[in-house]
Amino acid sequence: MAVNPNEDTEFNDALRKHGILPPKPPTPRTPSPPPAPTLEEELDDLTLSDIEEREQDAKTAEEERLIEKFRQQRIAELRKLQKARFGRVYPIGRDDYTREVTEASKVDASDDEDAKGKGTGVVCFLYKDGIPRSDRAFEHVRILAERHPTTKFVSIVGDKCIPNLPDTRVPMFIIYRNGEVLNQIVAWGADRERKIEGTIHPTLMYDIYP
Repeated sequence: MAVNPNEDTEFNDALRKHGILPPKPPTPRTPSPPPAPTLEEELDDLTLSDIEEREQDAKTAEEERLIEKFRQQRIAELRKLQKARFGRVYPIGRDDYTREVTEASKVDASDDEDAKGKGTGVVCFLYKDGIPRSDRAFEHVRILAERHPTTKFVSIVGDKCIPNLPDTRVPMFIIYRNGEVLNQIVAWGADRERKIEGTIHPTLMYDIYP
């Protein structure tokens, strides 16, 4: 009679004891469940707005204190990042938009009393290479970014930001401050040749440029 070495029988155990059959493979260990994320790990994946909502849902005063401390640290990091970055145009991807545009516009440009609650001006430039008016506008935007280092300028390929955006709508400017869209300028330069002074509408100059 053929012996099935994989069967769990007393006969097979005796054969294993005498070295006739190889030892049974060890029973795989049940993996331990992953540890619950710490509060800091949970907050690290949230946007500034989400952190504020999480703070409102805090279950204890100590948890609320820790979340507020983390929120202030995040704001300080954003301010430090802004001061180090401004003065040029920063390319972003679609996944960066909330953090680099909407959230960044909510952070006050400085600690000055006059700047509190006013956020930061952010100009998002949507473009497409190879379209002459878009290429010209990009040159203007680079100059504006150098002239206004306290305003954040970012660039993103139009249809990477807004799926299926027609070429006829680029270049486009979306202007933010304090998490709000102040204005949108579509197909800039499509109607006529533009100069750098007209890149951003004069009525918005005060709102964007401190």
